[in-house]
Amino acid sequence: MSTAPPPIEFNNVHMRFGSTAVLRGISFSLAPGEVTTLLGPSGSGKTIILKLIIGLLTPTSGTVRVMGQDLQSLNEDELRNTRTHTGMLFQGAALFDSLTVFENIVYGLRERGERDEHKLANVVTSKLEMVGLPGIQHKLPSQLSGGQRKRIGLARALATSPQIMLYDEPTTGLDPTSTRKIDDLILKFSKEQGITSLVVTHDIASARRVSDRWMLIKSGVIAADGPMATVAEENPLVRDFVTGMWKEEQ
Repeated sequence: MSTAPPPIEFNNVHMRFGSTAVLRGISFSLAPGEVTTLLGPSGSGKTIILKLIIGLLTPTSGTVRVMGQDLQSLNEDELRNTRTHTGMLFQGAALFDSLTVFENIVYGLRERGERDEHKLANVVTSKLEMVGLPGIQHKLPSQLSGGQRKRIGLARALATSPQIMLYDEPTTGLDPTSTRKIDDLILKFSKEQGITSLVVTHDIASARRVSDRWMLIKSGVIAADGPMATVAEENPLVRDFVTGMWKEEQ
């Protein structure tokens, strides 16, 4: 039986901005290869959780551990090293418009000191094939569709071979075909490569397709947590949320 620490672990995490409490004692851990979707109304703290995981924010109290490392105990170099375990697909893909697809994908590797052009070229070829867009490394983001930009953003996130992937609204603004392709990739990376995935989305159909587990954030706490099929059918708060019957005072 494995004794490895969970890829992501929150222990009694509180997050305040001035007098506003956003998270009120969040505790959870994610299993390797698991796809977990964070549900909840806008402003409930879902994106804050992602930022805590990559060390862009520090909790007011409590601990956030990534691959067993307490992020608050790390210096800047150690934190940068820990971030190499984690890739993130941003809502708008966040590509550099002035850089080619090739340079976008290898940007993080170059920042970490990789100078072997042959190795970089192999990484680009491999990741483009992985996301189903071979041979477009010389194009600019402006020449790509929204779905293609999302997949290039995913290729860039995967270039460092992360063990954890964070997705912030990965299917927002995409047509059904592009949405399905992103969903299929999330599942592929989880099932074939054992990547632990945390997805923030309001796309309930997508969340049903990709998720092993759902967590519902309400008023800064975890109001529901469990296997997707069970939580979706049996938890009244989740049922109200996914059917559009959610009331703010719930």
